[in-house]
Amino acid sequence: MNIDLSQFDNLERDNIGQWPLIPKITLAIFLAIIVMILGYVMLIQDKLVKLDSVTAEEVTLKRQYKTRYQVAANLELFQAQMVEAQELLTSQLKSLPESLETPGLLDDITFVGTTSGLNFVKIDWQPEISKEIYVELPINIEVVGDYHEFGDFVSKIAGLPRIVTLHDFDISRVKEGESRLILKLQARTYKYREASSK
Repeated sequence: MNIDLSQFDNLERDNIGQWPLIPKITLAIFLAIIVMILGYVMLIQDKLVKLDSVTAEEVTLKRQYKTRYQVAANLELFQAQMVEAQELLTSQLKSLPESLETPGLLDDITFVGTTSGLNFVKIDWQPEISKEIYVELPINIEVVGDYHEFGDFVSKIAGLPRIVTLHDFDISRVKEGESRLILKLQARTYKYREASSK
């Protein structure tokens, strides 16, 4: 099929109705393409961006729904776990000495040491160290004894009703050639930091 390109010569813009068929079709196709491009840019493009955003939000909402559904389905179990955790926290807080009990704790440590066969060289409270939710109460201890007595002492400290941790162990001989040893360590106990003292 031959297209006569001479039909595109001498076309007047003011008289489009008199144009030959092929220029009219070409103009119609060109205008249709322009309208489609403008329609896409002005009407559809923003809606596609919004659709992508809404689709992403839908995925997020489905994930949140699934998580919340699992929580709701296991609500009784979670509530029981919360009660158990609260009871555990309460019992652990009872294991921390109150300010009035700290001298008694010092007596307990001294008693445990002497019943283990140790001789105390010194036992000193150190300054309190405030942490975020508790206060650390360090005690420097220096005792004389042998390995078995040290082991018995550490074991009895672990059995105290209050929380006491032992740190910074240093063992050395009292004198060269003597069997007795010096144990230096730091015992730390803790107390709950009340909201008013923060």
